Amino acid sequence: MRNVVLYTLMSLDGVAESPDNFVSEFDEEMHANLGEVIGSQDAVLLGRAQYDEWAPYWPTSDMQPFADFINSVPKYVFTSSPLTGAWAESAVLTSLDAVRELKAQPGGDIGVHGSITLARAMLAAGLIDRISLVVYPVVAGRGRKLFDEDGRTRKLGLIRSQSTSSGGLLLDYEVTR
Repeated sequence: MRNVVLYTLMSLDGVAESPDNFVSEFDEEMHANLGEVIGSQDAVLLGRAQYDEWAPYWPTSDMQPFADFINSVPKYVFTSSPLTGAWAESAVLTSLDAVRELKAQPGGDIGVHGSITLARAMLAAGLIDRISLVVYPVVAGRGRKLFDEDGRTRKLGLIRSQSTSSGGLLLDYEVTR
């Protein structure tokens, strides 16, 4: 069975919305980590808002290694309306049941990048297997956080923790059931 891996850039106070507002440096260790994360993925799940933000940007971006990855990998977009614009390898999904079907198919990891609302829904549904966080040494002060206050406790098992040359943290967790 394939794993669903949530990869998120976040501030020390948990803000994951618009990381371009608080990410000042993406150091060598962060680049290597990103390469490892996407190197095991052969599909990506996106929420509609993330798709609408990324579809016009990534096809012309030279920000590597993510540009080549995201432009070539199958992208499954959760939406109730047709996609606007064309972005290679994009398809619509309408329910989380489709994720269970994707997980049962042969292949590599399935990534969730950005897409806070989708990530929260998938965490609540028990569909995330691993969480890979890049935590920046900054307090954003405001913005949507990855983990909402739903009152549920979720147990995580630490797989790896590493500090980076810019003072960030790379944290990988297994979601325990």
